[in-house]
Order: sequence, then C-alpha cells, then structure tokens
Amino acid sequence: MILINLLPHREAARKARRDAFHVTLGASALVGLLLAAVVYFWFQGQIETQRNRNGFLQSQIQTLDNQIKEIATIEQEIAALTARQKAVEDLQADRNLPVHLLNELVRQTPNGVYITSLRQENQSVTLAGVAQSNERISELLRNLTDSTPWLAKPELTEIVSATLPLSARDTRRVANFNLRVRLMRASELQQTAATPASTASAPAR
Repeated sequence: MILINLLPHREAARKARRDAFHVTLGASALVGLLLAAVVYFWFQGQIETQRNRNGFLQSQIQTLDNQIKEIATIEQEIAALTARQKAVEDLQADRNLPVHLLNELVRQTPNGVYITSLRQENQSVTLAGVAQSNERISELLRNLTDSTPWLAKPELTEIVSATLPLSARDTRRVANFNLRVRLMRASELQQTAATPASTASAPAR
C-alpha cells in the first residue's frame, strides 16, 4: 500500500527552522544581556573601588594639608620667638654701648680736637666739635677708622673755618666740623671676629 503525505512538509520544515532561529536568537540575546550585565557590574565595581581610593587619598591629602598648616604656624611662632630673643639680647648688649662710645671717644680724640655735642640715634652717632686745624680732624678720622672696633665708617659731613677769640686782641683760626660714625654692637663684633677665623681655617685650594 502506497502512503502519500499530503501535508505541506516544506512549510513545516521552514517553520521549524524559523522557530529554531528565533530560539537561538533569543538565547544569544539573553547571553549578550547577561554578559553586558556582568561587564556593567564589573565596571561599576571598579568605579566604586576607584572612588573609595580617591576618597581615601583626599582624606590623606586633607590631613597632610592640616599638618602643613600646623608646621607653618609652628615655624612662624619659632621665628617670632627667635626675633624676640634677638631683640632682648640686643637690648641687653646695647646697655653698654654708651659706655663704650664715651670710652672710645676719650681714647681716639687727639689733642687739639674738642667735642662740643654728641647725638646718638640707634647705631648712628653724630659728633660736632672744634679742631685747631684740618690735620687734627684727619687724625680723628684715621683713629675712628683704624684704632677702635666699636666705631666704624666715620663720615665727615661738614667742616667750616672759623675764628675763635682768645682775648680782646688775640684770635685763633679753628675748624668747626660735623661727622657721623657707626656704633658697633657686641654681636656684630663677634661675627666680624668669627669671619676671619673661619676663613683662616678653610683649606687652601
């Protein structure tokens, strides 16, 4: 007996292939979505980890900034204390400066020179006086330059010839002068003394 299939087998096969394609397509889409979700969550995890690291770094940077500010404040306080200490030391050392000034003026003023006024402003001393001649004034300048460590940089600011009456009939030519000189502090003398010593101890090349 011969059997004849009258059903549309080609249509059925095509439908079966289409269904299989749709199933494969759906499975591929599902796998793609799963992979995309895995990749997305992995990137989100990496981003969150990096955010946590950045937050940690920011907190450490803030801590370091605060420490730097504290160090700067401490340095300012140390500088202020050092300046105060130096000011106190300078005041203590300056108490003896008038004594040194008067002693040196007595020692270095040559005969024939008379100091008529003296004014001190900080370390600058202004002297006014009368000399028997210009040579006496030159000798005074040399003494102030070379013979005393307490006085430095003498500068003659004015010299004027004048006549000094000695009696009713006798007069003498004199020279009125003004000069400035710098009064040295004890700390400056110590630095000046230490500089040649350090230069002498340096090895020659």
